[in-house]
Amino acid sequence: MVMMLLGSAGVSMLVGNWDDAFSITLAILIVSTVGFVQEYRSEKSLEALASLVPNHCHVMRDGELTKILADYLVPGDIVRFSTGDRIPADVRIVNAHHLEVDESALTGESESLSKSAESVAAPAPGITELSFTERHNIGFTGTLVRNGHGVGVVLRIGADTEFGKIHAMMQDIEVPRTPLQRDMDKLGQQLSVASFVAIGAIFLIGLVQGKGWLEMFTIGVSLAVAAIPEGLPIVVTVTLALGVFKMAKRKAICRKLPSVETLGAVSVVCADKTGTLTMNRMEVQYLYTPADGLSPLNNDTAAAISQTRSYLQLLRIGNLCNNSGVDNKGAFIGQATDIAILNSVLRARQFDERDRIERISEEPFNSETKYMLVTIGGDFEPAIPQTSGAMKNVVYMKGALETIMARCTMSFGPTGALEPLTEQVIDGITNHSNQLSLRGLRVVAAAFGIEEETMVFGGLFVMHDPPRPDVGMTIEQLMRAGVRTMMITGDSAKTAVSVARSIGIPVTSETHGCMLGTQLDHVSDSELAAHIREVSVFARTTPRHKVRIVGALQQAGDVVAMFGDGINDMLALKKADIGVSMGEHATDVAKEAADVVLANDDLSTILAAIEEGKGIFGNIRNFITFQLSTSVAALSLVALSTILGLPQPLNAMQVLWINILMDGPPAQSLGVEPVDPEIMKLPPRQKNANIITRRLITRVFVAAALIVAGTMAIYVSEMQDGEVTARDTSMTFTTFVCFDMFNALTCRSARRSVFEFGLFSNTAFNFAVAGSLVGQLGVIYLPFLQDVFQTEALGLFDILKILALSSSVLWIDEGSKWWDARHAKDGETTAEDIQLMNV
Repeated sequence: MVMMLLGSAGVSMLVGNWDDAFSITLAILIVSTVGFVQEYRSEKSLEALASLVPNHCHVMRDGELTKILADYLVPGDIVRFSTGDRIPADVRIVNAHHLEVDESALTGESESLSKSAESVAAPAPGITELSFTERHNIGFTGTLVRNGHGVGVVLRIGADTEFGKIHAMMQDIEVPRTPLQRDMDKLGQQLSVASFVAIGAIFLIGLVQGKGWLEMFTIGVSLAVAAIPEGLPIVVTVTLALGVFKMAKRKAICRKLPSVETLGAVSVVCADKTGTLTMNRMEVQYLYTPADGLSPLNNDTAAAISQTRSYLQLLRIGNLCNNSGVDNKGAFIGQATDIAILNSVLRARQFDERDRIERISEEPFNSETKYMLVTIGGDFEPAIPQTSGAMKNVVYMKGALETIMARCTMSFGPTGALEPLTEQVIDGITNHSNQLSLRGLRVVAAAFGIEEETMVFGGLFVMHDPPRPDVGMTIEQLMRAGVRTMMITGDSAKTAVSVARSIGIPVTSETHGCMLGTQLDHVSDSELAAHIREVSVFARTTPRHKVRIVGALQQAGDVVAMFGDGINDMLALKKADIGVSMGEHATDVAKEAADVVLANDDLSTILAAIEEGKGIFGNIRNFITFQLSTSVAALSLVALSTILGLPQPLNAMQVLWINILMDGPPAQSLGVEPVDPEIMKLPPRQKNANIITRRLITRVFVAAALIVAGTMAIYVSEMQDGEVTARDTSMTFTTFVCFDMFNALTCRSARRSVFEFGLFSNTAFNFAVAGSLVGQLGVIYLPFLQDVFQTEALGLFDILKILALSSSVLWIDEGSKWWDARHAKDGETTAEDIQLMNV
């Protein structure tokens, strides 16, 4: 498109059409600026990624602990790291003390992982490598130490680290051109061919008629340049900019202009689970005790729970064996599990007792013991009767079920009294835990007692990362709009399938509709593309897997929107046709790599964005319909006059005025047409579909034929003596302009009657048409403009005659729309609608 515009600008200068040359050059500048901004955004994402690598680190050199730049590390160096540090290289951990590392930057999962120096078992046969979460003795570059401290030997640095590999892949991934950009390229090629054909045809006709070479070349080139819609890039840019403004009001921030329209073509949404489909925070969903069974924890059950002894004791254990808290701004701080349990205490309308109870000692949770234990004075625990004067300390524990159960000998019975923990009760607890785990829920056991080996089993905290509000409804509405939703997560298949089912993503089981990252490693890209529509959930994936999944969908013909919030999503965000990042909790890297940022972290915002994108594409197509029909009509009028040997019906100034209307306010106001409320019922258009459809071409040529026929009829009827007078050109000129305005009215919608969506629903269009008609009246009635345009005043009957004739383009188009609607089945999308939307 740019090359065609450059050529047109050069030819316009050669033949002296400086106004055309200026407008075309302006269009080129706009298109080039958009391209530059996109490249700049890409570089910014790489800068944001690099900022996560720590500048300095603590390393042993010459037997002493020294602080140096991380860039100076070499394999074999021994580095130390503690709470708050980012690990400076990929290291083999050789010593760890309560070490917990946040690897969400690589995995997307918010739960911190315990690290140890223990060896890791080799991958199972057929598996090339272990996942990040399975390599518990490796610390990865850029990951954050949340608790404890450790020592590691540097294995890999720079580009060889997992982080470096992602950085390299980020540079290698080519940002895909948007559907609109591809459509504009096609349109540019098609118009170029049409222009050369027009030049050749008119040139040959002139030579046959005996006209000079230079004269015909000038006429042919001028007409070809006039046929090029140099206003198209400007209108597209303005329309997209207005779309960006509208979407910003709905909390969807478009960082790249073409992204607005791309949303309307999306056929698949790929979403990371944690932080995108879920809240990225653990929440206690159920409480379980042997005495009172399983109870949901919510506003409706809080009152009953607060009156039940076994639940109250379970909550008390969770409260006292807890290191989380609330800061001065009211926000929770601490480990995700502790925060979830403390929040459950408050949701059950209980008070935090830790301020009044002194903690004697604590054993923090670690991966070896799999429990946390605290000790308090016995006089603070009324649930265990003790002899006065011989008070013993009481311990509280929480952790893995098998670890806690091994120490318990008692539990609360149905009457509220302590009873022995029988095999039957143990089996009941174990069965409940297994069933809950199969649903993807996390189970934390709790106990208390005077001595660690004779504990009272308190119960289970059953927690999950809750889905975001309305995410299920959003997925359902996306499905109605023809958009599939797929989940891609680093979590286990069990958890992923459970969450997918709960929010309405169709998946049968962990083996049907779900695919693991290890399985992806054993299929080729072509095999993956062939079968990818059979899968709805991908689990245990790495950043490289996500890129392959997006690429396979694109290879299968889908337009892909990727949702993510972490570094692990960054590659897929860039690879996708459109990357969407959550705004409030996403990393800066994800935001820089994304095309759209949801400022309110609300997935339902995408529905409004898709609706706006579809509307924008429709408006651009309506503008193209109007502009091409005007161009074809103007060219045909001049060409027909030349072929018939008639004097030219329009002079240079009149053609200029028509060109202003074609590219000016009436045309541009079509770009701000309100979105059709029925548009979300239409499926996305196909990726390889052309913006110029058979239906659009038909509309263009029917409108152009009517304009030419009507204008020529007026011209021939007025030109009685073979001489062209000012009245003749005034009548012809005004007829063409009125035809053009009625045609603009029909182009406001390709399938709905103008009387259905309202004549006055587009204020900008109303003012633009009114201004154009006032300008036309000025051209034929104001003396100084009559001299410029070579016109004369027309009578009232002349105006009425012109309006009656030129309105025929409106009535014929209305009849066509009525015919299509009459033959459409109720509740179904018509073939014309499908052709219209390019699906």
